[in-house]
Amino acid sequence: MITAEITIIPIGTPNTSLSDYVAAAIMALDKNGIKYELTGMGTLLESEDLSSVLNAIKEAHEAVFKIGADRVSTSVKIDDRRDSNRTISDKVGSVNRKLGN
Repeated sequence: MITAEITIIPIGTPNTSLSDYVAAAIMALDKNGIKYELTGMGTLLESEDLSSVLNAIKEAHEAVFKIGADRVSTSVKIDDRRDSNRTISDKVGSVNRKLGN
């Protein structure tokens, strides 16, 4: 299972609100069909296939340009675990169990 976290930041926007750009990136992920989870500081992705993850990231990155950004900075973290098929939910659950939750 491949999990990834992306943060897409448009640079040089006319105001400090970035929610329109985040929404455009999320709509691109919806069209791509990849499983994702939006957080306050980034978006988590999950797939069985690395190509699907990379394509989804590319589409989300391009979507921010399409709505008017002149420059976009995208940070990506990828966890490609091949010894066990663990989802984002599994990873969070493992930590919560150790915390007694």
